[in-house]
Amino acid sequence: QVQLVESGGGLVQPGGSLRLSCAASGFTLDYYGIGWFRQAPGKEREAVSCSSSTDGSTYYADSVKGRFIISRDNAKNTVYLQMNSLKPEDTGVYYCATDGSGYCSAYAVSYDDWGQGTQVTVSS
Repeated sequence: QVQLVESGGGLVQPGGSLRLSCAASGFTLDYYGIGWFRQAPGKEREAVSCSSSTDGSTYYADSVKGRFIISRDNAKNTVYLQMNSLKPEDTGVYYCATDGSGYCSAYAVSYDDWGQGTQVTVSS
C-alpha cells in the first residue's frame, strides 16, 4: 500500500529553521516526481518546491527561493525540505505528494498520492 508520511513540523520563531521529512512506503521514490505544497488557513494549497526523478530538476516558489532546499535520500526512501530563515507567512500545513510521471510540477492536479500533512507555525 502506497503511503507518504510527513514529519518535522512544529513551532519555530521567525528566522529559525526546520527540516521536513516525507517518508514513503509501499513504493520506491526514485522514479517519482516529489512535490511539497502548503496550505495556510483560508488560503488555497500552493506549491512550495518539487524535485524531478527524470532529469534532477527542481522548482521553488519565488517566496521560498534561497531559503528552502529540497533533497532526496533514496537509500532511506525519503525526501526532505530544509526550511531556513522562516517567516510568519511560511505558516501552514505542509504536504508532500508524488507524481508518477517522474516530472516536477507546481500544479497539485499533477500529483497522485498525498501525505497527511505536518503543521508548521512560525511565530514569536
